[in-house]
Amino acid sequence: MKPTHRLGEAIDALFSRGAATSESYTRLLLQCVRSNDVIQAKRLHTHMDLYLYQPNDTFLQNRLLHLYGKSGNLSDARDLFDKMPQRDIFSWNAMLAAYSKSGKVEDLRAVFDQMSAHDAVSYNTVIAGFSGNDCSSQALEFFVRMQEEGFEPTDYTHVSALHACSQLLDIKRGKQIHGRIVATSLGENIFVWNALTNLYAKCGALDHARWLFDRMIHKNVVSWNSMISGYLQNGQPETCIKLFCDMQSLGLKPDQVTVSNILCAYFQCGRIDEACKTFSEIKEKDKICWTTMIVGCAQNGKEEDALLLFRKMLLENVRPDSFTISSVVSSCARLASLCQGQAVHGKAVILGVDNDLLVSSALVDMYSKCGETAYAWFVFKWMSTRNVVSWNSMIVGYAQNGKDLEALALYEEMLHENLKPDNITFVGVLSACMHAGLVERGEGYFHSISNIHGMSPTFDHYSCLINLLGRAGYMDKAVDLVNSMTFEPNCLIWSTLLSICRIRCDVNNGEMAARHLFELDPHNAGPYIMLSNIYAACGRWKDVASVRSLMKNNKIKKFAAYSWIEIDSQVHKFIAEDRTHSETEQIYEELNRLIKKLQESGFTPDTNLVLHDVVEEEKLDSISYHSEKLALAFSLIKKPHGRTPIRIMKNIRICGDCHVFMKFVSKIIGRPIILRDMNRFHHFVEGRCSCKDIW
Repeated sequence: MKPTHRLGEAIDALFSRGAATSESYTRLLLQCVRSNDVIQAKRLHTHMDLYLYQPNDTFLQNRLLHLYGKSGNLSDARDLFDKMPQRDIFSWNAMLAAYSKSGKVEDLRAVFDQMSAHDAVSYNTVIAGFSGNDCSSQALEFFVRMQEEGFEPTDYTHVSALHACSQLLDIKRGKQIHGRIVATSLGENIFVWNALTNLYAKCGALDHARWLFDRMIHKNVVSWNSMISGYLQNGQPETCIKLFCDMQSLGLKPDQVTVSNILCAYFQCGRIDEACKTFSEIKEKDKICWTTMIVGCAQNGKEEDALLLFRKMLLENVRPDSFTISSVVSSCARLASLCQGQAVHGKAVILGVDNDLLVSSALVDMYSKCGETAYAWFVFKWMSTRNVVSWNSMIVGYAQNGKDLEALALYEEMLHENLKPDNITFVGVLSACMHAGLVERGEGYFHSISNIHGMSPTFDHYSCLINLLGRAGYMDKAVDLVNSMTFEPNCLIWSTLLSICRIRCDVNNGEMAARHLFELDPHNAGPYIMLSNIYAACGRWKDVASVRSLMKNNKIKKFAAYSWIEIDSQVHKFIAEDRTHSETEQIYEELNRLIKKLQESGFTPDTNLVLHDVVEEEKLDSISYHSEKLALAFSLIKKPHGRTPIRIMKNIRICGDCHVFMKFVSKIIGRPIILRDMNRFHHFVEGRCSCKDIW
């Protein structure tokens, strides 16, 4: 018979017999304490109350208090404490321990203040309670009070105080405590050594941390974790991995914390295959390991893998938290996968984390990046709390989807709510001005970054304003802005200027911008292609040939332009004049039928946009079968009678002819088309585009 079963039977017998002696109560309660059986202890407590038993001292009640507190039965502990006719220091300390364990720091302090006298245990319990519940400043306050009252800190005290310093990144105070420990003999307490190592590692003093680590006589897993996480947090993932290998060579088994840190290190180094191998070797994966893998894949361009891992995590019955969900939602946003994003949103509702600030902000961003600003606004409107990230997601979402005035109105509302905008806020605001052609307003917002909000404009802000000025025809002002920058223009600035020159066929400034880009990023094909396109648009075919020859000599390869579309949760990818798809014949037949129908309605392909010196017929063939047109045709084959928008994604800017083509199609078929290119969203509805032909 199991001891717990025998204990239950003994207490059953007690109820059948009636009143019991002090010896019986003491013997049975000590058995409850030894077996940590709070259920039988509560039954025994009920029996005492039933027969009005009052012990002569506090021994039994203190043991019962301690058991209640340790098992998290705070209400039972408080009820017993309040009914005790007499209390001693052990009673008070037991209540302190109960509140400390439950994280009730306000009650913890209130009980401490009610005590007529304290001892070292009282202070140690309070300091540990504050330190373990993110109240580090209060922990250090009580550490000082303890010494002022004449109590000598123990190793246990020092560990809690050092943990508080680590949380505050207060290396100065930590060094003072370290000095005190050394003065009173550091000894071999592994917990103190680990706390010191962790302090220096978290504060970035890796040399100090490594010095202590190397001199530890008996290292445990916590020791290795402190050093490994220290290297990881301070941008040394390779050293982190090397230390992990050393740990394994000594035969020390890593725990879940170790594995999560190593997975992060592999991802930071771009060693994704090794991260996957390590993850696959873990027999029992906890929530942290799963989340680390999902986030790592998402941040390394492996969004599909992140979604696959999320599904496996759910099949393993591991409950994701808000951080996991937000990372998966962000993966859906980058893939522009509305279907999967909505499925994850539904899972968030089931888990009860959909109102979490992190998740809600990610949902706003996801719906915006899928072109569904109405859904994004619905989530944003019902958020119980919002931070600058939430507002940014909605502002940028509006700006990217052609709702420029709504974006600017929301920014003004954000200021009215006394929220301080950050750099991303102004990227959204300036983008809205650029798309709406609001030059004066854009310049005003740009200057407000430094004049009103005390920040310095970033490269992104300069890029937006250069774009705004150039598109509005103020090329001289755009060039002057580049030349007046307080820091050296980077690739983003020169690429922005070059793209504006391509739109306006400005050869002189285009050549200047291209020269800078050739120096800054000589292996990037983009500047060569844009300069070649400027020459081609001006009919300077010799210069086009010269640029292409330069690309060939420098072994620079042109990246492929492609579009993709999701049909029934399956992604289909197309390139221009693509004939690799299994349904190629049907796709071209449908596209040719569509072109003919559009031409009957007045559409004429713009062969001037074909930047090759070829005959008209070849130009027509070249421009008719761009990747987004093939994707559109495929969608119409698969969903010919749908009323929902057709969603197409493209990795580069949509050309002018395709833009006009999509407007005509949206009117002819009476169905919205949402196309996301590298610049923004285009909502084609009834022959009009949300970008107002500015993109």
